[in-house]
Amino acid sequence: MLYIIGGALLLVLIGLIWLVTTYNGLVALRNIVKNAWSQIDIQLKRRYDLIPNLVEAVKGYAKHESGTFEKVTQARSACMQASASGNVGELAKQEGFLTQALKSLFAVVEAYPELKANQNFLALQEELTTTENKISFARQFYNDNVMGFNNKIQMFPSNIVAGVFGFKASEFFNIDATPEERQAPKVQF
Repeated sequence: MLYIIGGALLLVLIGLIWLVTTYNGLVALRNIVKNAWSQIDIQLKRRYDLIPNLVEAVKGYAKHESGTFEKVTQARSACMQASASGNVGELAKQEGFLTQALKSLFAVVEAYPELKANQNFLALQEELTTTENKISFARQFYNDNVMGFNNKIQMFPSNIVAGVFGFKASEFFNIDATPEERQAPKVQF
């Protein structure tokens, strides 16, 4: 009888250890996802702070391109609002619009050789390029961690603990691309 009670207690102890370990692992993964998101947020804020300076630098040379400037400003504002809301899908959508608006801005720059030679503009452009690279790496880090977290809460047997304690899947940071952007570029010499 003593062996049966001892065996039952051992099974309960093993079950509790598994429960605590699984729960703590889920909490750690959730916090890694939150940290990865905050890294994206930091880089996006840096990007949003650079954009007005870049627009002002271009405005001095291209006064008649006000429509482009307005689109960039509106897209930046929409991104900042989406970022503040914490809605990953909406932010990704707005980021796509901002990227398109910035492409339009840089297309305007191509028409002004003296602007392309301006040291302040070149420094801002380089800073924005560096920031875009950091955002890209932060997005990849975030999405990798979201995948790990989502896998953990969806796979048996940790999905039982996740369900009991209310862990929810995190949303990937995906930017919608147009069909043209998804096609490989054609290189001709």
